[in-house]
Amino acid sequence: MRKKYTSYSSLFLIFLFFLSGPAWSADSSLSLDQKAVRTIFSGQEKMHFSITWSGGIKIGDLYLAVEHEKSGNGLTITAKVKDYGLFKFFYPVDDTFTTYIQGPQFLPYRYEVHQVEGGHVNVQRLTLYDQKNFQIFYKKNKNPEKKYTVTGTVYNEFSSFFITRALDLKTEKQEIVPTFVDEKRHNVAVKVLGFQTRKSLFGTVETIKVKPQMAFKGLYEKNGDTVFWLTKDACRVPVEIQSKIKVGSLVATLVEYSNATCALARW
Repeated sequence: MRKKYTSYSSLFLIFLFFLSGPAWSADSSLSLDQKAVRTIFSGQEKMHFSITWSGGIKIGDLYLAVEHEKSGNGLTITAKVKDYGLFKFFYPVDDTFTTYIQGPQFLPYRYEVHQVEGGHVNVQRLTLYDQKNFQIFYKKNKNPEKKYTVTGTVYNEFSSFFITRALDLKTEKQEIVPTFVDEKRHNVAVKVLGFQTRKSLFGTVETIKVKPQMAFKGLYEKNGDTVFWLTKDACRVPVEIQSKIKVGSLVATLVEYSNATCALARW
């Protein structure tokens, strides 16, 4: 039986998975909102979320950024997870996840992970995506490389989250985002529940409410639904994310945001 790698930072990755759905063909493409695309993938976006556990106990921070790659060939999505408060003493965490994306559909071609946790975990992972030939190459530390063949193009956890924000989100429409996780390609459906006025970092704003549900376990044992709210404008800023887990629930609240191409920007 394959041993599941469970870590403190895995709790945060639940926010980046979505609902499994109908079949997806290899030559399909997503329907994107071009105004949202220009803002989300401008290469100038930074976000900071405060993560709280049941009862409002803060357990950490999640930092996300989309920036131009130094080589000029595409963009990088960087996620950093940091511990907070007493967790620094019981289980220190300093993790970095970097996804390299390119092309009109912003598909990943490289994914680097460095996890330093608990004073004894120091893991490096590298995933390479051959989107043209539908192949994926994965290597953990100095272990032998693994090769996977899939039936079409794929996103990873982070690129899936960002491309979902850029979809042509409508209540009567469902989009499918193919995501590679747990060593296979999953068809992931994104459905809008409706529109809702909500308090946020930017004051009271109109939001798009989405309720995903994982049909796969991901990096840890999820148990329950996930709901997130995006601002109803070209920025599609995720102002809050809620998820039930095996013990209690998690809430990610946006506390800082920066993007020169977004009218809501504040840092």
